[in-house]
Amino acid sequence: MNAPAAIPVPIPLASLPRHKPGAVASVDWGKLSEPESRRLRELGLDEGVEVELLHRSGLLGGPFACRIGRMTVALRRHVVAAIHVSPGA
Repeated sequence: MNAPAAIPVPIPLASLPRHKPGAVASVDWGKLSEPESRRLRELGLDEGVEVELLHRSGLLGGPFACRIGRMTVALRRHVVAAIHVSPGA
């Protein structure tokens, strides 16, 4: 008898291991300003898109480096906190 496949639980993007891809499970658009939301959508960030955390910010709250598709972008800490991913995309 085969056990059902485990469904990955979405985690915050900041918790994704570096250089491991994940798929965007949800974005809490309400935590972002209208210009931030619009810019993320223009960059192609939405549910189902593959993302990868490349670099975490330091203790002083600097930006995170993330890959969205083929682009590398810097995202502020509060923007990263609004994005949840399913690991292993």
